[in-house]
Amino acid sequence: MQKIILRNKNYIAFINGALIAIGFISKWTAGNMDVFVGSLIAASIIGVAPIIIQAYQALKVKVVSIDVLVTIAVGGAFIIRNFEESAIVTFLFLFGAFLEQRTLNKTRSAIKELTEMAPESALKQGEDGEFEEVEVDDVDVGDILLVKTGAKVPVDGTVVLGEGSINEASITGESIPVQKEKGSEVFAGTILDNGTIQIVANRVGEDTTFGKIIELVEEAQDSKSEAERFIDRFSKYYTPAVLVIAFIVWLFSRSVELAITILVLGCPGALVIGVPVSNVAGIGNGASHGILLKGSEVIRDFSRLDIMVFDKTGTLTIGEPSVAEKKYYGTEIESALSYLASIEKESDHPLGKAVLEDIGPIEYFSVEDTIVIKGEGVLASVNGHKVSVGNVALMKRENIAIDENVKSDIEGFEKNGNSLVLTAVDGELKILMGVRDKVRLGVKDDLQKIKDLGVKKLIVLSGDNQGTVDVISRQLGLTEAHGNMLPEDKSAYIKRLIKENKKIVAFVGDGVNDSPSLALANVGIAMGSGTDVAIETSDVVLMNSDFSRLPHALGLAKATARNMRQNIIIAVGVVLALLASVLFSQWMNMSIGMLVHEGSILLVILNGMRLLSYKLK
Repeated sequence: MQKIILRNKNYIAFINGALIAIGFISKWTAGNMDVFVGSLIAASIIGVAPIIIQAYQALKVKVVSIDVLVTIAVGGAFIIRNFEESAIVTFLFLFGAFLEQRTLNKTRSAIKELTEMAPESALKQGEDGEFEEVEVDDVDVGDILLVKTGAKVPVDGTVVLGEGSINEASITGESIPVQKEKGSEVFAGTILDNGTIQIVANRVGEDTTFGKIIELVEEAQDSKSEAERFIDRFSKYYTPAVLVIAFIVWLFSRSVELAITILVLGCPGALVIGVPVSNVAGIGNGASHGILLKGSEVIRDFSRLDIMVFDKTGTLTIGEPSVAEKKYYGTEIESALSYLASIEKESDHPLGKAVLEDIGPIEYFSVEDTIVIKGEGVLASVNGHKVSVGNVALMKRENIAIDENVKSDIEGFEKNGNSLVLTAVDGELKILMGVRDKVRLGVKDDLQKIKDLGVKKLIVLSGDNQGTVDVISRQLGLTEAHGNMLPEDKSAYIKRLIKENKKIVAFVGDGVNDSPSLALANVGIAMGSGTDVAIETSDVVLMNSDFSRLPHALGLAKATARNMRQNIIIAVGVVLALLASVLFSQWMNMSIGMLVHEGSILLVILNGMRLLSYKLK
């Protein structure tokens, strides 16, 4: 019976309101007091039923909830035969709960839309080579799947046949289609706008990028901030305190009506709901813009940010370096280039790829006895010659002679912002190459927006030489620049920065080799297209590696924290104003108090909902 009543609470509110309307109409038109009183009594009994059930359920778990206060208030109004008050209070409480739930559902719409994007079926290749439709849960890693125009990509995978353009808004927040061809990665939940492709499944089910995003957003909604935990503790003691105050007022005034009115006015509904609705709306806005905020604690720290530290390559720059300058020394340069290309062909380092692209087609030799020296370069034997490829530190280690002319060239290359690749053959320097990465388009303006949002220090850390990092720093107007840093140097710097400054520090990196720094920072921000490491290690993920989303993310965190404070002020202010009015004025009664109380709940919800449409000015 209890479940039936609670399930039909909205219908009960409608019947309750209809009976009140019938009562007042009969009184105002026909002066029929019997119908008036009877309707109000019926409305009170019907309306209080779900409230009593909720109060009983709360008391069973030793919680004095708002429902308990309202139940006592309605019971007291019945005792003093104030049926008008009891009927109106029950209607306002039920109607307020209906509006509250309806409005809260809207704040969760961004999350709901996200979960509804999850693919449910896939076209899987069978043993006979034919494709048949199966549940997405029946797809295993390694299966070949067919995706047609207009269909959702069912899993994370790699294109093995065909080409087309895919709308990746569900992952990146960016609706501009991305062209895909053989070898391209695709993500579950994205939509093939045109073309037909076959993909091999790399990650399925909850392991897909889309699955992890949904899981993390749901966890973020469920997590409670420090403010929410405080309010929970506060409400636990506050509500019984209202009961005690109402009892004391009755003892001194002997006015049951005054005591009951205090019970109604003291309900902390807006206070309890104000902070969660801000968090849910803020996280929802982020999800719809390709920004994953992993919980309300992250929002709190992010909103108070003092220092932002950036990795250079792939964060401030596009991560696709190219050879900008080069110098050759001595003779047999063609052979030296062949030896250099042979070594770099076996490397997956970005500088190596840039060098290979610059050298172009050339004769390759087998590479033997390769030794990788961390942070310096590579030693190897090529075609019977000892070849050293790396930075100045490696040349010094190998006692390669660097005369004044070469030193001057090196200084000039570094001053121009190049990373250096030096090549020596049999102890003699042959090649000096300067490799530069391009700064991301619009980064300087985005960094200015971050400064405008109150971040005091902007620092860049990089494994590149100091000259290269200084050039980037001057170009972008950064506060500090530190070069020649290995991943462990960066994490040590972050740890020291937090300890010495006692400030909130964020680190922005690509989420792979920078994972230690992402984990150590107060707020780790990953620039990555949903890589596993980025999602697992960081606190904030910019899903499409779009740097311009970073100012939006910071502004959203600050707006969410500000909205939270506004809701607390509204809630506390309304309760204090209502209690003051009942004690120091004659016009306040239980019905007006309940109307204002429910209005304050709607006000904090509507205030929180503003975050759904937040855009950085």
